[in-house]
Amino acid sequence: MTAVATPRPGQHRSPTARRRRKSTTLTVIMLVMFGYAVLPLFWLLANASKSGADLFSTFGLWFGGDFHLFANIGDTLSYQNGIFLRWFGNTVLYAVVGAGGAALLATLGGYALAKYDFPGRKLLFAMVLGAISIPGTALAVPTYLLFSQVGLVDTPWAVLIPALCSPFGLYLMRVYAADAVPDSILESARIDGAGEFRIFRTIALRLLAPGFVTVLLFALVATWNNYFLPLIVLNTPDWFPLTVGLNQWNAQANSGTSGAGDASYQLILTGSLLSIVPLIVAFLVLQRYWQSGLATGSVKQ
Repeated sequence: MTAVATPRPGQHRSPTARRRRKSTTLTVIMLVMFGYAVLPLFWLLANASKSGADLFSTFGLWFGGDFHLFANIGDTLSYQNGIFLRWFGNTVLYAVVGAGGAALLATLGGYALAKYDFPGRKLLFAMVLGAISIPGTALAVPTYLLFSQVGLVDTPWAVLIPALCSPFGLYLMRVYAADAVPDSILESARIDGAGEFRIFRTIALRLLAPGFVTVLLFALVATWNNYFLPLIVLNTPDWFPLTVGLNQWNAQANSGTSGAGDASYQLILTGSLLSIVPLIVAFLVLQRYWQSGLATGSVKQ
């Protein structure tokens, strides 16, 4: 009598079934990661729409009995003579000027490191790599001491000047420019008599636009969320960014010195919600340039 082999579990599964199972597993993992990222935002939105009484008496992950979001926004914008709008304007100033300048300088430097051969280029690039490994918080105190000697403490320049320096952006643009700008195009432009600045402005900058936007987004997020350096170098509340200003409100609410009771927490939550809206809008508007920049930089030409 011939023995019949017993199939092992999963032996008869087709490749399509195995791929479907892997796809389901990956989908579940991505949903968990999505929930992990979105849950704090939903919590912020739900609690920013509550009244001061509902904040501590209702479930934290759902809305309260009445929708008070627009009333809370009005209270936030008018609190302390509209200081929130001042902080918001300061943050926009620091982010636009700092991130825009950092992206432009990184593009210029990255293009020069990638396309020009000059003495000390490798040493300079090694210094850039070393600067990436230094956390910004480690440079906050030396920056304060340096700016205090030249009289820049408690001025917008104390925040703007460090924001213009982006070693990671310079490294990223150097790597991106090496493949995104063909040497043959540059040589053809030089043969036609174009100057170096004109070549960069009319040819290289257009090819580097996706990488420029990518660096701009990274620098924008870093500058918008900058907290430790402005906390050290700024003393006047009129120059505070949102991060420092909202933390000041939080300290007042925790100490009970604001005089607004539980409403202070509503101001903090609503202000935090308003502070992330520009970043979300920036990512939605610039994401196509960001995605194309990463894809182009990963392809060797």
